[in-house]
Amino acid sequence: MGVNKEMAEYDKYELMRRRLVEELRKQGYIRSEKVYRAMLAVPREEFVPEPYKDLAYEDRPLPIGHGQTISAPSIVAYMIELLDPLPGDKVLEVGAGSGYAAAVLAEIVAPSNRKDPKGHVYAVERIPELAEFAKRNLERTGYSDRVTIVVGDGSKGLPGFAPFDRILVSASAPEVPEPLVEQLAVGGRMVIPVGGYWDQYLVIVEKDRDGVRIRRDLEVLFVPLVGEFGWK
Repeated sequence: MGVNKEMAEYDKYELMRRRLVEELRKQGYIRSEKVYRAMLAVPREEFVPEPYKDLAYEDRPLPIGHGQTISAPSIVAYMIELLDPLPGDKVLEVGAGSGYAAAVLAEIVAPSNRKDPKGHVYAVERIPELAEFAKRNLERTGYSDRVTIVVGDGSKGLPGFAPFDRILVSASAPEVPEPLVEQLAVGGRMVIPVGGYWDQYLVIVEKDRDGVRIRRDLEVLFVPLVGEFGWK
């Protein structure tokens, strides 16, 4: 009876996930096959607190404790499309939260069904309790070998692991933190929300041998990036 109940739960969430992902593709948030497959593969219900599991496939942020949220699936998909990670990339995520976006990134840069050199995701989280929550979620869902969670000030990046091919920032900064620009590899790309508490935009930062280019994209609303090079 217990096994049958678990299977029914799995089928329920899988169906809900597929419906949401198909809707996000129809709406244009998901454009590439790699993001489509990654969003289908990662069980978002395993990255939210137990009381919110049945809301996991509504397209909205959900509380994960400590005043933080897991971003809406549409914005996760859209930001990763802008980031355009590739298999084998080394990725930094700032603001790991519950580990969900890191898992989606891992599905792209280190897909389990490929034998070529795999990439890795390094995710920084400033709140130790959330970092532990993310670690447990990633271990339970099979991503702990492809994602490393580090407790620290994400606005400083992780210089010991730099340079990074891609940097995804899941919290908003008053301006693009200089340490993150420095840690971006030549040919790399960063996606970060920038602005005030209520007027934020996604910013795409691209770095090549001639310098750094910055362009503004979608208007968004994220929790603040707290740190030395973020909000104090």
